[in-house]
Amino acid sequence: MELARQIAALPVRYRHDGLLLVLLVTSREARRWVIPKGWPWPDCEEWMSAAEEAREEPGVLGTPHPISIGTYMYEKRRLTAAVVVHVTVYRLEVTEELATWPECNQRKRLWFGQTEAAAAVEEPELQTLIRQLSTDAAVP
Repeated sequence: MELARQIAALPVRYRHDGLLLVLLVTSREARRWVIPKGWPWPDCEEWMSAAEEAREEPGVLGTPHPISIGTYMYEKRRLTAAVVVHVTVYRLEVTEELATWPECNQRKRLWFGQTEAAAAVEEPELQTLIRQLSTDAAVP
């Protein structure tokens, strides 16, 4: 089986009472809850590519952290065969939600509490990453 590599943003913000929230977006085909991810952009730092995926898929802007918070693997379905994808995840402190964005007609976005977000995604390693998110801001 082929192995591929992607980058992802884990968009977070704090509710008025200090609760850490996680933004998930639906996948285009299966409509399951995922984090924004994609192929690394040429001539762009991975953490900045992850921030761009967050702008394109769930339509959020923010401050990306340049150090990965972890990785997970998933199986991407292709027409000819499945591909195992290794995803490097970067935390994104969301500062703005866009009213319209490139994939707004293809996806839904929703803020979850940390526990609910972990339960909503399918990948066990991603569930662990979400559960282990620090409530301290990761961006200096």
